[in-house]
Amino acid sequence: MKPPLLALPFAAAALLLLPKEALAHAADRGFVMILPTGYYLVGGAVSVALSFILLAIVPVPALERPLGWRAALSSDEARGGRNRPIWPSLLSFLLLAGLVLAGLAGSRDPLSNPLPLTIWTLWWVGLTLVQGLVGNVWRWIEPWSGMHALICRLAGRDPEAPGPLRLPPSIAFWSAIALFGGFAWFELVHASPDDPGILAIVVAAYWLFTLVMTILFGRRHWLRRGEPFSIFFSMISRLAPLDLDGRRPAASLPGARLANAPCLPIGGVLFLLLALSTVSFDGLMRTFFWFGLNGLNPLEFEGRSSVTAINTIGIAAMFAALTGAFLAAVAIGERLASSRLSFTDVAGRLVWSIIPISLAYHFSHYLVSLIVNGQYALAALSDPLSRGWNLFGTAGLHVRAGLASGHDASWAIWNAQAAAIIGGHIIAVAVAHLVAYRLHGDARKAAISQLPLAVLMVAYTVFGLWLLSQPTGA
Repeated sequence: MKPPLLALPFAAAALLLLPKEALAHAADRGFVMILPTGYYLVGGAVSVALSFILLAIVPVPALERPLGWRAALSSDEARGGRNRPIWPSLLSFLLLAGLVLAGLAGSRDPLSNPLPLTIWTLWWVGLTLVQGLVGNVWRWIEPWSGMHALICRLAGRDPEAPGPLRLPPSIAFWSAIALFGGFAWFELVHASPDDPGILAIVVAAYWLFTLVMTILFGRRHWLRRGEPFSIFFSMISRLAPLDLDGRRPAASLPGARLANAPCLPIGGVLFLLLALSTVSFDGLMRTFFWFGLNGLNPLEFEGRSSVTAINTIGIAAMFAALTGAFLAAVAIGERLASSRLSFTDVAGRLVWSIIPISLAYHFSHYLVSLIVNGQYALAALSDPLSRGWNLFGTAGLHVRAGLASGHDASWAIWNAQAAAIIGGHIIAVAVAHLVAYRLHGDARKAAISQLPLAVLMVAYTVFGLWLLSQPTGA
């Protein structure tokens, strides 16, 4: 069947997503691949050993030199601000508009409709990994700047000028915390986050809300201080080897820019901890352990609506637990080192070091879904309205769950999961140790101050490996 003009937004704008890996979140994991107990135990032991070596043996200059390496990729300044092209953002908007249409008029099946597959799979899971492994791609393709620029030009305003209202510094980041909290609740607690019709309304409403905020407060100010996803993706991209935010694109070692990141205010610290805690709760809420803790039988699970209150409390408790543990580790470390530094300044610098472990768990947690459910995304994008189209030649793709099964595939997946989490731990401890040295100016005091945080990082790493070793349901 020849696709009509209605399909053109999908065909043109979806090109932005083709180079990326297809990951999945639109449905619960197709099947469970439990990390063997041996990997979990060895991973924990390795984490402890590496933390001790980095803190007690490796001299700080040995970390300073490689993490300070930076190579300019171009002698020309990157186009940003006034000269940044708006067409990638406009294409993203067209794609989003087409996906919302598909959510309203396409298949009711979340594994056949491209809206939930794109939002939860390609965007939330996939783009997060792209941000951490490549750089801040989101800065160039977010779907608001293009429309904002067109509206401002029609109104005779400079798109880069501040808006008529000012966002008070006292609520900067706090609005992002509230919005991200609502997003996390919808994703993890709401009964039907994958329902195409419901998701279409939520996505359209949020896009319109953000566009209004960029007009009222100015595009750059709102996206940098109020819009949670632009803030989150920018934070995660500091782990990547490519710096796409500066005046000149540059390359550095993974995690190097975390050590040089600016101090976050307390609102920024809490926002980052909230974002990291939701990933962990996403894994915990599916385990038999969580069901048993709440007196539920996972084999007789009645659906998300039966655990709305439990999971609402759980997501808040996970955020509180991670926040309390992090702030306590920083406070105890500074006390052990007899430091007189500002507690909020130290916490605002050290919080960046948790990102590598979080992204590593993000990768490990969704790896099996990437392999299995990601194939559904390729098929759905070829026939977004279920009209028999085949825009990219993948509409008839047969999903092969066997790609993630069998001895060889299982062995590769287990090793990738364990290696990612342990590797993230190494980067996290190295970054934290270097930041502490720069704050205290003394290697011994820096090492002492990092002992509680190193314990927390080991615990976070072991927790992630433990989650992967647990049977899951729902």
